[in-house]
Amino acid sequence: MAYRSAVNGGAQDPDALVIGSGPNGLVAACHLARAGWRVHVVETADTAGGAVRSAEITEPGFIHDLGAAFFPFGKLSPALKPLDLEGAGLRWLHAPLESAHIAKDGSCASIARDVELAARCMGGGDDGETWRKMARWHGETVHELLALLLSTLPPSPSAAIKLGWPGLAMLADAALSSGRDWSERHFRSPAAQRVIPGLALHTDIGPNDPCGGAVGFMLAMLASSGGFAVPEGGTSAITSALLARLADHGGTVETGARVTNIVTRQGRAVALRTADGRELTATRAIIADVSAPSLYLDLLAEVDVPSRIRRHMRTFRQGFGTFKMDWALDALPAWIAEDAQRASVVHTGDDNDDLDRFVRQVRAGELPSDPYLVIGQQSLSDPTRAPTGKHTLWAYSRVPSNIEGGWKQAKQRYADRIEERIASMAPGFRSQIRARHMTSPPDLEKMNANLRGGDLGGGSAQMRHQLVFRPVFPYFRYRTPVQGLYLGSSYTHPGAGVHGACGHNAAMMALRDLA
Repeated sequence: MAYRSAVNGGAQDPDALVIGSGPNGLVAACHLARAGWRVHVVETADTAGGAVRSAEITEPGFIHDLGAAFFPFGKLSPALKPLDLEGAGLRWLHAPLESAHIAKDGSCASIARDVELAARCMGGGDDGETWRKMARWHGETVHELLALLLSTLPPSPSAAIKLGWPGLAMLADAALSSGRDWSERHFRSPAAQRVIPGLALHTDIGPNDPCGGAVGFMLAMLASSGGFAVPEGGTSAITSALLARLADHGGTVETGARVTNIVTRQGRAVALRTADGRELTATRAIIADVSAPSLYLDLLAEVDVPSRIRRHMRTFRQGFGTFKMDWALDALPAWIAEDAQRASVVHTGDDNDDLDRFVRQVRAGELPSDPYLVIGQQSLSDPTRAPTGKHTLWAYSRVPSNIEGGWKQAKQRYADRIEERIASMAPGFRSQIRARHMTSPPDLEKMNANLRGGDLGGGSAQMRHQLVFRPVFPYFRYRTPVQGLYLGSSYTHPGAGVHGACGHNAAMMALRDLA
């Protein structure tokens, strides 16, 4: 899908240029192209997809997801559904259980898409009934809820009304509580009480953080509906489907082209300049699927950005760093809890005190002594990920972006700690390892510049960095101080997750402004 700007004597200039081919960039491009615009995507890397790619990085035949790996929004997101990615060849797969939360004592609470199964896996009794009520409400309102949460701010009042007063009260209860307080009010067993706080640690929200309950609550509900689905063949299948849909509507993608700056004239974004000296012109709009600091501090000239915005970007708060591991295995871990052997994702955490200890160590800049882990068992539901009879395993731990002595020296040490924690709940794990691959925060940022400091979430998920403050007030509706330039990355509302909403909403704003 080659392209040359008319400035360089080639094809007609596109209506829109999109910087970055991650899921938000491609979703934005697809929706603009569907609306009849000529669209061209410019990507720095040699391969499209951003953090949604897969590759053989341990041994031949073992396919590992390089970034995102599980997709609760895949079949549900209002930004993705109109694109019919399944019709472009994407196939979603599920394990018997979605999420298992295991401790070293063998206790485990789990989430399933089947409400009654999940109620039993939460421990039955009062905890099962609590889960049953929440999951049934979510099942009845999931589409209205996602329309509310993933839309451009402010959301439509009608979307909120459709949730009903009991549902709104439930959301408010979670949003105004810490994950620990909320869980300990609603669940009785220690196993069930660690589920919501454990899920919140997909971001930088600890169990005791004020107003932190909403993130864990929503991830739990999404696990009960969309589930922690995996794309058959690896996450590159998502990118391939998006590229196919873009091509269906005439859109093009250019890889290996690094954008060095955005050209403005009379206060309007009109072109991109690339590292090889070309100037690519857009006749209507530019959509940036890049980090907010990169847009405002690197790609735009100082004169184009208000000084207050530049000051804010210099102190922009990123989320936790991430240390990721991939293994090629002879067999999946023999977890001491049976539920964990059937789950797409396994979360480790003995109790909320254990999770709090972990968070305090990360915030102190320390290498966690006994890591909290999110562990992915993709080959459990997708046998194409590994040779017959073999398996892949994926895991990440939240860590400081920078540590004393640097990550190069700490990689092996922290990888060993991760394996020790898994082995404490899956005896014999180390004997099943054929090969391992380690990815530190600097490695993640090198792979994708949007993952600053190894932050997977597009900035902190703390409440004071959400809604109208994401990424900075008053530019929370995808517009920027420069006319015709829109920010459509996970650094905008609603933030992290492969839902495509950030890119979709930016595209819709451009269509509205420039119709």
